[in-house]
Amino acid sequence: MKIVVAGGRSKADFLIGSLLEKKHEVTVINDEEAYCRYLSEKYNIPVVVGNPCKRYVLEEAEIDHADILIALRPGDPDNLAICQTAKKIFHVKRAVATVSNPRNVSVFKKLGVNTAISATYTIAKIIEQASTIENLVNSLSIEQENIVLSELLLTGKCAVVNKKLKELSLPKNVIICCILRNVDMIVPNGETVLQEHDKLLLLCPTALQERVLDMLTAQGLAS
Repeated sequence: MKIVVAGGRSKADFLIGSLLEKKHEVTVINDEEAYCRYLSEKYNIPVVVGNPCKRYVLEEAEIDHADILIALRPGDPDNLAICQTAKKIFHVKRAVATVSNPRNVSVFKKLGVNTAISATYTIAKIIEQASTIENLVNSLSIEQENIVLSELLLTGKCAVVNKKLKELSLPKNVIICCILRNVDMIVPNGETVLQEHDKLLLLCPTALQERVLDMLTAQGLAS
């Protein structure tokens, strides 16, 4: 996929590396010239120096060709403006934003942002587990965005690894549709045991997505 990352420093650096490892095409927009130079030299990717809140900067980055835009600016109003411009003017398919104030998550979603990530409790998990980033990027809203289909890769740190599905206590309207394990596709039942590196395809109400991801990516106690 073609992904544009707007703003951010350490979060952007980590995210860019993760996306490139997964063979996505990444373009960066950042208003710090020295940091842009660093990213360009480190990753050898297109980098646009400028404020991503400005329409002409987004045009220069050719975001109209992007599948996803991810806004990582420190201010919620900036990220909302970037996402709304990307969606309404440039018709970017999906817009993802970090949100400093958790109360703004629902506001962002109502205003057209596909995925709003509250930095207070979600970003920490995302930075620890690159799979969660991929999961959020690969989420697909359906049925007028009331339902979301998500992809989640389990790491060895996830507490659910080596547990049976029936032991997870997931909300009753959450469905694990299938498990991709190595080259096999498994249609799970209650006795299915989750393993490290399993890729889960989940179907759930959009309102429950963040809670379900939190449950499945929670880390186990250190031994």
